[in-house]
Amino acid sequence: MSDFLTTITNINDAINSFVWVKIGLFLLIGTGILMTIVTKFFQLTHIRHWWKKTGGGVFDKKSHNKNEKGSVSQFQALCTALAATIGTGNIAGVSAAICIGGPGAVFWMWVAAFFGMMTNYSENVLGIFFRRKNSEGEWSGGAMYYLQDGLGKYKGCKHIGKFLAILFSCFAALASFGIGNMGQVNKITLNIESAFFSEEVRSITLFGIKVVPLAIGIFLMINAGVIIIGGLKWIAAVAEKIVPFMAVTYIIGALVLVIIHFSAIPAAFLAIFKFAFGIKPVVGAAAGIVIRDVITQGCKRGVFSNEAGLGSSVMVHSNSDVKEPVKQGMWGIFEVFADTFIVCTMTAMVVLTSGFIDLDTGLVKEGVEDATLVAKAFSNVFGIGGEWFIAVAILLFAFTTILGWSHYGSKAVEYLIGTKAAKVYKVIFVLLIVSGAVMESSLAWDISDTFNGLMMIPNLIGVVALFPLVRKITDNYVARRLKGKKDVKPMLSYDPAIQKEHEELVEKGAE
Repeated sequence: MSDFLTTITNINDAINSFVWVKIGLFLLIGTGILMTIVTKFFQLTHIRHWWKKTGGGVFDKKSHNKNEKGSVSQFQALCTALAATIGTGNIAGVSAAICIGGPGAVFWMWVAAFFGMMTNYSENVLGIFFRRKNSEGEWSGGAMYYLQDGLGKYKGCKHIGKFLAILFSCFAALASFGIGNMGQVNKITLNIESAFFSEEVRSITLFGIKVVPLAIGIFLMINAGVIIIGGLKWIAAVAEKIVPFMAVTYIIGALVLVIIHFSAIPAAFLAIFKFAFGIKPVVGAAAGIVIRDVITQGCKRGVFSNEAGLGSSVMVHSNSDVKEPVKQGMWGIFEVFADTFIVCTMTAMVVLTSGFIDLDTGLVKEGVEDATLVAKAFSNVFGIGGEWFIAVAILLFAFTTILGWSHYGSKAVEYLIGTKAAKVYKVIFVLLIVSGAVMESSLAWDISDTFNGLMMIPNLIGVVALFPLVRKITDNYVARRLKGKKDVKPMLSYDPAIQKEHEELVEKGAE
């Protein structure tokens, strides 16, 4: 059995390395650069506009309206997407990137996020444009639909588009059980155990199963089950309340810590830029290896955190009550900005100003582990309270990730089999939460990580193939909304019936 597991692990490691390092990162960054160019650097040239329509207008009642059947408000869609993206990667993932790739990894995390803004924007634009109502009157959208009805409409690409749509949905459903469920539960359990229970209590077993993880798993299963079975409306309602609270609370806690270490801030930023192209001044092949590790860790952790390019968050953004594809696209820009440039950067500053990283060499000090680095930084200042704070932060971050991914998985299953099968999927998803709490093997998470990466390949093929459409929709919006051209007909949907209905609402000023 051990030989079999070793073989599976080796095969998975090879696929994971190929998908993420040899193909994925180049495809992700390349797509981001392409979409940035074709939209004429929208994230910069129209920064005032997209900020006003998203984060700057978060208290605008229009972004909170949720009267349309089968939809959620724009703000709820954002919070649900952020619920799935702001997870353990924002804490443990960032510290791991710095420990492995050095302070310079943060620079590449920013680079990936800058271009990822327009990848996420493009996914959301396509998601809204190609969405449709399912049998229960709920909006359904995502990479599978713009692969099927977008890429599939190109000459000779009908079967290719359909095949890639099925492939994406299969990978999304499989990834949801690991990265979106059991992996998150496992992180919650480990941190809660470590922070709140003694070694003696943690060792208590019942029928060979540790009691504390089992109790945590049952508690999470019941709470998540009530929300998930309630459907997207319940998930969005919970996310709308928890996500802003958890993000703001964590940012404030991180700010306090950074302010306490205020004198180290200049050196921390200097280290980020100084080591962006390598840990130490070496030459030849060794320099290439070092620089590669820095870039890979920064880009990979950035993508892990904000999920731009994976095609996951577009499945909930497509449930928004918005009619203009570009409007939801701008929420995608804000999503990456909030996740990486704010939350991940705060974690990076906590780590770099903590004293556990040698800012002169860029190397981790002896005895420091990336998994506990952030918690150690907080507990070093606030004692046991700091460890409790991080344990609760990871609980909220990971729990909301579970809620968000339950929707992604259900939409993937809905596309493959139908709405009834999606309900069965939700029950299985909830039951597996307990498994995540009591399982100790990391193989399941590693395999799911591979499926997570495999999702992005068909998704990005679709985004790249449809870049002319994204450009047209963007130019159309800019001409109408920003340049005030009255004679330009809006581009709102691939479906003539939805186009007509939404066009009438837009003309009446309902959008």
